Amino acid sequence: MKIGMNMLLWTGDLNDSHLPVLEELKEMGYDGVEIPMFDLNPEKFAKWGKRLDDLGLERTAVTARSAEENPISPDASVRAKGVAANCRALDCCQAAGATIMAGPFHSALGHFTGKGPTEDEWKWGVEGMRKVAAHAKKCDVTLAVESLNRFECYLLNCVADTVRFVRDVEHESCRMMYDTFHAHIEEKDVEAAIHECEDFLVHVHISENDRSTPGEGNVRWGRNFDTLADIGYDGWLTVEAFGLALPELAAATKIWRRMYDTEEKLARDALKFIKRQWKKRN
Repeated sequence: MKIGMNMLLWTGDLNDSHLPVLEELKEMGYDGVEIPMFDLNPEKFAKWGKRLDDLGLERTAVTARSAEENPISPDASVRAKGVAANCRALDCCQAAGATIMAGPFHSALGHFTGKGPTEDEWKWGVEGMRKVAAHAKKCDVTLAVESLNRFECYLLNCVADTVRFVRDVEHESCRMMYDTFHAHIEEKDVEAAIHECEDFLVHVHISENDRSTPGEGNVRWGRNFDTLADIGYDGWLTVEAFGLALPELAAATKIWRRMYDTEEKLARDALKFIKRQWKKRN
């Protein structure tokens, strides 16, 4: 098991000002970081890969698609842009040395039609993801498709949706992730949900019900950690928390108020919490 920290707590685009944060995360004891990939420039991420190697931090990546590049759009040209953007993000992962690309890159974040997914949208999503998965294999990256709660997307809202989607894509490089925040909203039984996805689970986000410090809210942490241990999960446990650093992300995640003292304290407390919980079960 490895513990990571999602850099979206600080930024959506790494720059030199974040080097002290990265150094501090390493000093705290994090095994790696999750890099936001929105400015899809492989050259830039190759440089960050070298810097993170020097710091001794492994990395995963997170990305998302917008309405202008929606992989399930009725417009074929828009769908093509979505596939191309996902493949470009995979090039960035390869350049940075990120082994997993996580996120809701299956459809447009925060875009709704007023109803659930149609058969065509599902078909388009699966067809596009097969192309992305083929590119992921070439890049030696595993896709960790993420379901989001009903207020953030409508294609994949729960574990059952995502398992069916991954099965339909039917590619070894297309797998899925589990997020405790979204599961807290959408799953009636988190134990059953984790067991349902265990054959495809490659990544986990540790995220509190209010998106702040894990362990200080209402997520059913005991049930989550118990079940992850029961299935023998041994991948990343990555802290995902959000603040007010990114106005566009704050708007998407509906973060209107500060819910922790400092980012540094959140990171330290989250790491201690995960280590304590995992030690109880292993």
